[in-house]
Amino acid sequence: MQNHSQSVETQMLIRKPASQVFEAFIDPEITKNFWFTKGSGKLETGKTITWEWEMYGVAANVLVKEILPNEKITVEWDEPATTVEFNFKALSEKATYVTIKNHGFQETGDALLHVIKDATGGFTTVLDGLKAFMEHGINLNLIADKFPKEVMQHP
Repeated sequence: MQNHSQSVETQMLIRKPASQVFEAFIDPEITKNFWFTKGSGKLETGKTITWEWEMYGVAANVLVKEILPNEKITVEWDEPATTVEFNFKALSEKATYVTIKNHGFQETGDALLHVIKDATGGFTTVLDGLKAFMEHGINLNLIADKFPKEVMQHP
């Protein structure tokens, strides 16, 4: 049974039009500049896509549940599956407020605290990288640098 009362929420203002920010999550050729290193295709409702973090030897299958152009993307991902909602609110023609919500955790107790901490940190890092890339054209390599091989054991 999924726990919908426990969730993670991160948010960031991106000074770009909602259509551009939305497309940055739909198109893996853009997303790879601030999140994963490889995606098997563009996000489309009902389609399962694979996202890869090649530096870690990790991949995740992502089932696209809903797409509302320039407003919302809902996916299920990871094992056990959780729901991730990406919401895009146009504040002006040149500014978008992005909110990422992750819920449906099956863990309890300390295990729940651990996955919530990881998801919060991970999605915050994604939004930080998105901001740098979209506003300044800089790939900060945040995901790769978060867990460098010199300090972590990767599979």
